[in-house]
Order: sequence, then C-alpha cells, then structure tokens
Amino acid sequence: MTYSPSIDFPAEVNWAAFVRNGGIAEDRLVGSRGETELPHDQSLFVTRPALPPLHELMPLLEDIWSSRVLSNDGKYHEAFERELASYLQVPHVVLVSNATLGLLLALRDSGMRGKVLTTPFSFVGTSHALTFAGLDPVFVDIDADTLNIDPVRLEEAMDETITGILPVHCFGRSCDVDSIAVIADRHRVPVVYDAAHAFGVCDEGGSILRHGDYAVLSFHATKVFNTFEGGAVICRSEESKRSIDLLRKFGIVDETHVELTGLNAKLNEFQCALGCVQLRHVDDYIYRRGQIDARYRQLIAEIPGLRMLAPASGGKRNHYSFPILVEPGYPLSRDALMHKLRAHGVVARKYFSPLISDLPMYRDRPSAAAHNLPVAQRISSSILCLPMFPDLSEQDQQRVISLLHH
Repeated sequence: MTYSPSIDFPAEVNWAAFVRNGGIAEDRLVGSRGETELPHDQSLFVTRPALPPLHELMPLLEDIWSSRVLSNDGKYHEAFERELASYLQVPHVVLVSNATLGLLLALRDSGMRGKVLTTPFSFVGTSHALTFAGLDPVFVDIDADTLNIDPVRLEEAMDETITGILPVHCFGRSCDVDSIAVIADRHRVPVVYDAAHAFGVCDEGGSILRHGDYAVLSFHATKVFNTFEGGAVICRSEESKRSIDLLRKFGIVDETHVELTGLNAKLNEFQCALGCVQLRHVDDYIYRRGQIDARYRQLIAEIPGLRMLAPASGGKRNHYSFPILVEPGYPLSRDALMHKLRAHGVVARKYFSPLISDLPMYRDRPSAAAHNLPVAQRISSSILCLPMFPDLSEQDQQRVISLLHH
C-alpha cells in the first residue's frame, strides 16, 4: 500500500517568500489592522537565513543516507561539537535541539530554586524557560545604552530569596559580565547566560561565552549561525558537561543504567552536518553583516530623530541585528514608521515590544510593574529593528534608508 499524504500543498504557495521569512507563510503575516504585510515578492524581512552552497552539504547528506545513522551522537554530531568548541574557543560544548531546551537543562543543572533575576527585554522564551523549569522570574530594569540587565538595579534586587541570575546578551551585545560576576559571587548564586544572539562575540579576554556557570546559544534560522533549529550549552567544567550530556538524553548512561531524570534534547545528524558546513562560512556572514551595519550608521546619522545604539567597544561583534530608537524629534511615531515601511514591503520588527513583563502570564508580578522598569518601558515603546542579513544588497538597504527619510 502506497502512503498518500493527507495534506495537499497548493501550487501557488510562494516557497521563496516562505523560506525568506523563516518558515511563516505569507497569508499569516497580516498587520494589526488586517492589511497584508507582504505586498509583493520583493519584501524585505527583518532577517533571512544564511545558508551555505547546497553542493557542499550534499555529500554529507548522502553519507548520512547511506549509513542510516540519523541521531544519537553519530560522527557528524561528534565532529560538529568538536569543531564548534574550537571555533568558539571554549573548552566544553553540549549540542542541543534548541536553545529553550538548552536553557532548561542549564537551569536544572545549576541548582536554582525559587526566584531568579532576569530581564524583561528579551524574547519570551527566556522567561518561559524559567517558568517551565518551576522557577519564578523576577524582572530587573535594563541599561539604556546596552539594553542589557542593569548591574546597579540587579544588586538592588538581590535578597535572600534570590537563587540565581539569568541575563541576556541582547542583540549580541555583551552584558556587564564583570559586574554580574561580582554580584553573583557576593551572594553565592549561579549565573546562566541566555546567549541566543551572541554567537562568535568576543571581549578583550576571548569569547563572552566563557562567562557565567553556563551560556546557551541558539542556532535557530533567524540567528547569525543556524542549523535550521538547534543550540548549544557552553559549560565551565568537564563535570557540568557530563551532567548536561546525560540530561539531554533522558539521563541514560548505557543500555541498563539511567542516572538522572532527563529529557530528549539531542541534535540530529543532518543538523550537525549542516553545522559543520556552516562553520566554513560564518566568518563571511559576520563580515558582510559588519559592512551592512557600517552603511546603516553612515546613512542614518543624517536623519534627525532616529538614534542608533553605540557600537559595542572592544573584541569581536557579530552584528546580529540593527535596532533604531524612534525619538520625539522624528515626525512619525515608532508604530507609524513601522506601518509605513511595511506598506512598502519592508518588514521591520518591534524587538522587543511588548515587554515580557507586560504579557498576561507575567504582568501581575510585583517586579513587572511599569514603574519598576522605566528604561525597559521607554526602549520597548521606541525600538524598531531594520532588515539585517548577509545577503542584504546595497540597493535594498538604500530602499530602507529612503523610506526613513520624509
């Protein structure tokens, strides 16, 4: 009997646009007023997945097909984990199927219990991971220049009920890791960094992933480095790597021994093979992002009322995104500018608005009150992220700039 799929894929699906937008069909991208946000096939999305030449991947895929080793730590998993650690200049890496599961494993292994200090200015997955792990997010305001958790406010929020800190390297910009380390050491609490945006970022001492007890990367399609989906947990010791390794495969040691209560967070062989190929190209991806960043800075500097974040100082940047702040001197509100851009096929995004602390499942917490988070509230109401991806042409970038002018 031949299997016949029950889902018919319509011929009119625009697969090019589907892939460009990270897997969201065009008919699902509608504005709050109901207008289609993709008026033509030349729409510019806020990001576009960077992929290597397909011919480089095909021999690896054929090898996987031939071997029938699809998961459970095959040779491409071992190769990718080893090569990734070398590229990132970190000693211990555990590959996982996505960053959310990576956070869950790191939080579990960290020993955090009860209340954990975190930022309201992030993707909702940050706080969802805490909640799913049975922890209680306590929101701390951010720094206006870095958009990362403010160490001064962090210290003010510390008390005997706090059992950990979950900061975010927002937009790939490093947190004040030294101040956070001092606070964590003083109060004897672990630190797990959500480093989803921070692939390849370095400070003067090396990779920023070396900070904290754990750092968790995302390899989602929207990130600087992607394996379609995926992620990694960066560990400080061989012992913690072994623990995370066990947790990501149900706690199984061998055929007859289960040591820990774990879950399934393994990364499959296809994604690991893709990761091996992507490592050959990621430096070029980052270089081209840097060129786009520089052009934006030169051209937007001439537009009154639009403010850019200052470039991160020292080390290596990855240019994950390009946020602007729409200030009172600009003739349009942030939302009006966003709608203008979308009407002309430029899909800018309000990252991050609303704040996590304004969402229904978090807004009733005392720490979520707007008066406790004045900087995050102000930034959230004015921020807009412009298209940023390695293939963004100068012509398309100029199209964005022209729309920002009046």
